[in-house]
Amino acid sequence: MPADSARVNLTHHFLIAMPGLDDDTFAKSVVYLCEHTPQGALGLMINKPSDLSLKQLFDKIDLPLRRADLAQAPVFQGGPVQTERGFVLHDPMLANDTPVTESTPSVYASTMRIPGGLEMTTSRDVLEAVALGAGPTRVLVTLGYASWGEGQLESELGENNWLTVEADPAVIFDTRVPERYDRALALLGLQSWMLSPEAGHA
Repeated sequence: MPADSARVNLTHHFLIAMPGLDDDTFAKSVVYLCEHTPQGALGLMINKPSDLSLKQLFDKIDLPLRRADLAQAPVFQGGPVQTERGFVLHDPMLANDTPVTESTPSVYASTMRIPGGLEMTTSRDVLEAVALGAGPTRVLVTLGYASWGEGQLESELGENNWLTVEADPAVIFDTRVPERYDRALALLGLQSWMLSPEAGHA
């Protein structure tokens, strides 16, 4: 059987760091995978808040934030790549309630539509919409992203660095930040005490 016919596509999945993953950036992280292709993968960490609040970020880019519910929400460290650039993970925004298909254009200038229901936007227009209260209701904003080159994520999975499970947007948007790691594990029926800190095959 050709290797690529058995390839697993982990788009719209969580990567949950195993306890043995002692990398400073990714230890105890939960990464939402926005894209996973034979050429590599791209994702955003959803449980590593920075010291910056959304209100502070909007002040920095000269936008008024009229969403009181978001003002104190943290901006997250999305990953070690392009840490000066913003990435907005959000519910899909539909023009005129159009049903979403793969070819439905996004209402924003630069949006990746993620199979499974979410969108990731990198253009300023989504922040302008959020500032005015007209944007998506549920948003997670990161600076930076995580990426893996061809075969790199598969290699890390083979080394038992990560657990994987289909993503639940409630973990991203409706769960307190300190609880997201455990909530993601719970999707697999696991608790953190069940995991050995020693990575490797049994």
